[in-house]
Amino acid sequence: MATSQKVAAPAAAKKSQGFTGIRGAFWIIVLCFIAALCIFNLVLGNGDNFQGGDNANAPVNILGTIFKGGYVVPVIHTLLLTVLCLTVERWLALKTAFGKKNLTKFVANIKAALKANDFDKAEKLCNEMRGSVANVVLASLHAYKDMESGANATLKKSQKVAKIQQAHEEATQLEMPTLQMNLPIIATIVTLGTLTGLLGTVTGMIRSFQALAAGGGGDSLALSTGISEALVNTAFGIATSWCAVISYNFFTNKIDKLTYALDEVGYTIAQTYEANHTDEA
Repeated sequence: MATSQKVAAPAAAKKSQGFTGIRGAFWIIVLCFIAALCIFNLVLGNGDNFQGGDNANAPVNILGTIFKGGYVVPVIHTLLLTVLCLTVERWLALKTAFGKKNLTKFVANIKAALKANDFDKAEKLCNEMRGSVANVVLASLHAYKDMESGANATLKKSQKVAKIQQAHEEATQLEMPTLQMNLPIIATIVTLGTLTGLLGTVTGMIRSFQALAAGGGGDSLALSTGISEALVNTAFGIATSWCAVISYNFFTNKIDKLTYALDEVGYTIAQTYEANHTDEA
């Protein structure tokens, strides 16, 4: 019962630590699609962007040209808006996960407290820091104290060290889904953005040549206009993938940095216990 209460304490702290991400990413995509349709029809399709005030006519500016890219345009815009929204969502979530203070300094202070066997100070630092690293360190410290209790007196030192490491690993695994949440969607859009842009370009080129064939002539102006409209899709597709790549790599690197910090502190806690109990069998 005592152990379960100790585990419950970090869990309660985690619930109150702040924004940890949006789990219903599907609704973000739906809202982005609705926003993309509104932009496509109300902004890009506005009559002021076309000759005679009718979007069925030739465009007079870049907004009209984008509109002529067809209904692949709102699909690409949905992907782009999704990347931007999830980037903001991940930034806020990881900002919470990293805690309220500098991560490097926190790890150094924790290691110094452990070296001095000042576990009360280490817990205080965790309570001040909060975030994923603090949650994991607290779980490891609770496991350390649990090994000090009489209930585990029959265990060998190696078994106790293993249990501390196990508690650290389990706490880390509980935090990782929150850290990596929605990143697979961004990773998928890296490829999907370019492919959707190419799809829009190909369909636009097909429409252009069909129009030329139906007219029975080689109107170079109509062909160049159609090509420019089709290539708009490629430009937006590449821009979407570009944003997705930067976003994915940025957050992956931040998660790696946090994971390294967790491993370093977990190793230090286990080694501290082993050094302080050299007299055990």
